Amino acid sequence: MCGIAGIVDKSFNPVSKSLISGITNKVAYRGPDAEGYYFNDNLSLGHRRLSIIDLSKLGEQPMNWEDDYIIVFNGEIYNYIEIKKELISAGYTFKTSSDTEVILAAYDKWGQECIHKFNGMWAFCIYDKIKSILFCSRDRFGIKPFYYFNSRVYFAFGSEIQQLLQFTKFKANIKTLINYLVLSVENYSEETFFQDIKELPSSHNLIYNIKNNVFKIERYYTIKIHSNLTKLPLEETANLYLSQLNSSVSYRLRSDVKVGTCLSGGLDSSAIAAIAALQHKNITDDKFCAITAQSTNPKNDETDYARQVVLNSDLEWICTKPSVEEYKNYLPEVVRTQQEPFGGPSIMMQYFVFNIAKRHGIKVLLDGQGGDESLLGYERYYPAFLLSLPLSEKIKGFSSMVSNSRLSVKELLAYHFYFTHANLRIRRLLHNHSFIKPTYLDLVDRNLIREIAHSYKDIKAMQILEFTKTQLPPLLKYEDKNSMRNSIESRLPFLDYNLVEFSLSLNDNFKIMEGWTKYVLRKAVSKIIPISIAWRKNKIGFEAPVNHWLNFQSDFEVIKNSNILNQIAEINKIKRPSSKIHWKLLNIALWEKEFNVSA
Repeated sequence: MCGIAGIVDKSFNPVSKSLISGITNKVAYRGPDAEGYYFNDNLSLGHRRLSIIDLSKLGEQPMNWEDDYIIVFNGEIYNYIEIKKELISAGYTFKTSSDTEVILAAYDKWGQECIHKFNGMWAFCIYDKIKSILFCSRDRFGIKPFYYFNSRVYFAFGSEIQQLLQFTKFKANIKTLINYLVLSVENYSEETFFQDIKELPSSHNLIYNIKNNVFKIERYYTIKIHSNLTKLPLEETANLYLSQLNSSVSYRLRSDVKVGTCLSGGLDSSAIAAIAALQHKNITDDKFCAITAQSTNPKNDETDYARQVVLNSDLEWICTKPSVEEYKNYLPEVVRTQQEPFGGPSIMMQYFVFNIAKRHGIKVLLDGQGGDESLLGYERYYPAFLLSLPLSEKIKGFSSMVSNSRLSVKELLAYHFYFTHANLRIRRLLHNHSFIKPTYLDLVDRNLIREIAHSYKDIKAMQILEFTKTQLPPLLKYEDKNSMRNSIESRLPFLDYNLVEFSLSLNDNFKIMEGWTKYVLRKAVSKIIPISIAWRKNKIGFEAPVNHWLNFQSDFEVIKNSNILNQIAEINKIKRPSSKIHWKLLNIALWEKEFNVSA
């Protein structure tokens, strides 16, 4: 896990050491263990290393293969041992025990098709001297970031936006900003919050020709739905699911440094903690470590649930309880860390978990991103499921959803109409944001809302949309930035691509059954986690104590001093916004100030 950088001078001048080291060292915290550089004509590559596998100097980067290929790589290829064995059988020899060298050998053997062999998370660039190209790739779901900048003078890339800001003006991408503010969407396209800086989409490669400075971007992967899985009975499905999840966790425990896990007390994190603890006991007598961030608001505090898991799985438990003062002190730091406006204060809670892990010497943490999206874990999925039922079963399904969730009849009806009727949702959003000037409200991407509403007619299409565009991308961005700012590698078992394809392919009635969300997961893990956790109705999510942290009266001073907000909105019309709108306004203002962004 590391930070990468690269610069191509399009005038074919050498890239200076100061230029490449400058953008590489802006993310020194992503790789505090080592740094390295490669120079060749008008190309330079930079790397900061966080040592996780093969801690020796042999594992350092940039790494070369037979002087034909040079790589800078951020991520982990979890099945590198199996690929290495296949390559050894084909006559390849290795100098290191790193997964980085396996990528290079795989590229030599299979060319650009090598990525289909990989099970992991990655963002890398291979300089192929033979073909005079940069072969850049980002993993299937975009767990690891890859940002790039392209002008008449330079092509440059990096792990974070801040590495590329020196190449461009600090100007806001107003359309992206408006859609964040009104629609609460981020990372739904290659655009970022900064003009001229883009991100390579997940499941895509970027191939850059060094000789003519032309590049192309190609998709290499789409989520596959295996129709035969829908025919399996429930018991077999649950057993197979648990087997797949066990395999995914096992891969993600491969490490030469200490591994722990995030534990909120929810179903997903509890399942991962329990499985990891069982596997960990087969390796060592040391207890597996879990970290929890406790809310100061009793209404969304899940600590008691986390404690049950800790006792059940005999975990070492580290608990942190961020105060209002810590929130205020760390807010500027998290704004700097995220580098773009972000979804809500819960991202602060996540930051505190990684921060406390760093203080306790844990370099790898498992986390539960992707569980809800793959198994219909949110109540907002109910409308899509109801639409899929025959008319005779809709009333029964509606009733069971009310019984086995936290929603009332009125709330469930509201969910149904709000999420499936695009025009209703658009009107409500525009009304709630009427303080934005009409010229800028016209930038709202209404087609995106229509696409989301239309997807509710097909559950699998909706899930794929959430994985690739509307839900998962920003969550993965937050995770990466928060973890790496604290020099922590975050690993996500629910996002093993085999498990994702398995989950999305399942009979939808096993994802939501009798109103229970993620039914197959509940059934699969009910013997290894407390029943009170497996069959919880009150899904809280990783919530921050917003009512304790936010104060509109004091925050309004920051908001009204924002040049960007004054340009796009009539600030005096903002009276008492919802906490969600309040947060986004504050976040935009803080981001603008921190990065000196102009409109």
